[in-house]
Amino acid sequence: MKNVKARGITALNEPFEAITIDRREVGPKDVLIEIKFAGICHSDIHHARGEWKEETFPLVPGHEIAGIVAEVGSEVTKYKIGDRVGVGCMVDSCGECENCLKGEEQFCLNGNTPTYSGINKYGDRERTQGGYSTHIVVTENFVLAIPEGIELDEAAPLLCAGITTYSPLHHWGAGPGKNVAVVGLGGLGHMAVKIAHAMGAEVTVLSQSLSKKEDGLRLGADHYYATSDGETFKNLAGSFDLIINTVSAKLNLDDYLSLLKLDGTMVNVGAPGEPLSLNVFTLLAMRRRFAGSMIGGIRETQEMLNFCAEHHLGADIELISADQIDEAYERVVASDVRYRFVIDSATI
Repeated sequence: MKNVKARGITALNEPFEAITIDRREVGPKDVLIEIKFAGICHSDIHHARGEWKEETFPLVPGHEIAGIVAEVGSEVTKYKIGDRVGVGCMVDSCGECENCLKGEEQFCLNGNTPTYSGINKYGDRERTQGGYSTHIVVTENFVLAIPEGIELDEAAPLLCAGITTYSPLHHWGAGPGKNVAVVGLGGLGHMAVKIAHAMGAEVTVLSQSLSKKEDGLRLGADHYYATSDGETFKNLAGSFDLIINTVSAKLNLDDYLSLLKLDGTMVNVGAPGEPLSLNVFTLLAMRRRFAGSMIGGIRETQEMLNFCAEHHLGADIELISADQIDEAYERVVASDVRYRFVIDSATI
């Protein structure tokens, strides 16, 4: 085992502190990554605060990881020491089920291995620990190449926020001639705007207020509307081919579904903590669809990184030290970040 520095929580409701964790020795197919930057995702906060499930401590969150290859196993063929690489929300899967064989490891029928708060398949099957640390060991098939054209710090959030929005935009055909709406302009929403714009779609932001309108237009939106204005839903009825809902708040789905054209689709990538409901007649009208999506497979994630590099798309970030994680969590909950906090791992 390799002992590495990390920032983690040792008990529920406790602040982050400097700890050490064990990483497995580099196996024949493994890659040791020196982590340079780690993004803070809202999912990290849900896990750290035990809001999704009962957690086991210590817990080191982080699944938006960018770094440099420090060592490779004897059978590794995809990477070499010094390569720029990333790790996203999962570090393994069964590799044998129907979905894995399709390149959809995120939907592994036997359960993929999350980057943290999961059970490691190797050795003594300890719990996985995430990217708020100096190093991580990952099997080469779950390591992503970060192309030149994106700075490492701006690339880190792409490993979750980038692929979470790219995947539904790609799957539902965002592109020239398509009208795409993005609900919410946060960590996910700002990447959805950038990516949809780069794909050639006409992009509209639907936000609670107009406070971020200038940012939205700068990021690539063609239009920006406040959902707190009752006229918005009347004026935009039947306007969109695709709506990407990035917020985790409970929305009136019927209001948003009414904005879809014939055969339009609304996709939830945000995960509200309470059940949602809708009037089925809103779907029957205009043959509308309501769908969900989460991250993407390894092949699609690499495709996303290549696309972002080609279009010079990175996340808009605030770089912080490891001592600022607790403060950053509070600011994320208060929507006081533009648009993703990234930890400088040199401060861990």
